[in-house]
Amino acid sequence: MSLLHNGRLFFSDFARTSPPMIDITVQNFETEVIAASMHTPVLVDFWAPWCGPCKTLGPLLEKLEAEYAGRFKLVKIDSDQEQQLAAAFGIRSIPTCILLKNGQPVDGFTGALPEGQLRQFLDQHVPGEGALQAETEASEAEALLEAGDTEAAAAKLADALAQDPGNDDLRADYARLLIATGAFEEAAALLDEPLKREPRPLRFDALRRWLDALEFVQRDERGDWAIEQFDARIAENKRDFDTRFAKARALMAEGQWTAAMDELLEIIMRDRKWNDEAARKTYVAILELLTPPPPKPGAGAEGKSAGGIELTGKAAAQEDPQAALLSGYRRKLSMALN
Repeated sequence: MSLLHNGRLFFSDFARTSPPMIDITVQNFETEVIAASMHTPVLVDFWAPWCGPCKTLGPLLEKLEAEYAGRFKLVKIDSDQEQQLAAAFGIRSIPTCILLKNGQPVDGFTGALPEGQLRQFLDQHVPGEGALQAETEASEAEALLEAGDTEAAAAKLADALAQDPGNDDLRADYARLLIATGAFEEAAALLDEPLKREPRPLRFDALRRWLDALEFVQRDERGDWAIEQFDARIAENKRDFDTRFAKARALMAEGQWTAAMDELLEIIMRDRKWNDEAARKTYVAILELLTPPPPKPGAGAEGKSAGGIELTGKAAAQEDPQAALLSGYRRKLSMALN
């Protein structure tokens, strides 16, 4: 039975580091449970001393918490002593368990379930052992990147992805780093699987198009052209879309993202269907690369795009021009397509 209730979230924590349990009240649940759930799933067990089934369920949950070794945190609330908390969750019978992630209840059950069903419930929501190890490796990679050690960071991300191969966030982060450090063959191999999916995931398509631009300037003679050479050729024929597209790729390779979008927009306005809409798709890819990722709980990444690209200097970043810039370029694309 799913037990997701509206209303404010109030919890009591059972700090299960082995010795004594922490008594949670309305005053301290925010730090002891809400904050904890931002990085580890928290299972809240509503119980009472007189409840027979609670005495069966409690030891099983404690055993599983130990076996799962940090993959979830068990907390307990005496519903008699903390009636306000029980009422906030609409608890009508005990034992009742509610699972919390990122500060929100995601699932729950009532009654003293047998161990097998408890494991099934937990396995639906808690990270696997590989995923937990991968999360640790990814955090270490982030620290190494901040320290400027890209080689060690790449090795950590490779280890993390090996632990959790289905993690698309890790795959995208690793591919991005490989592209940024010139490991093009490894990046292409990493992108191969997600690019075969239908529909094609936008973030992987964006990384592939960035990689295409970097490979273009390496293998095509126009990769050595000055911008003036492109402009001279385009001046002879405004509809020389191949040269315009080559110029846009060269600009992408140099990190001149807005100039690249301006050139792509010229193609879109003249012939949006050219070359299987390559200009529009590449324009959208740049927008994706420049869009900051959703912030992680308790973390921020101001001034950087999802592609790890520095879009603005520190002074400009303080004014947060990136959102306005991207919004403006989205409007330009919309107008060109309408």
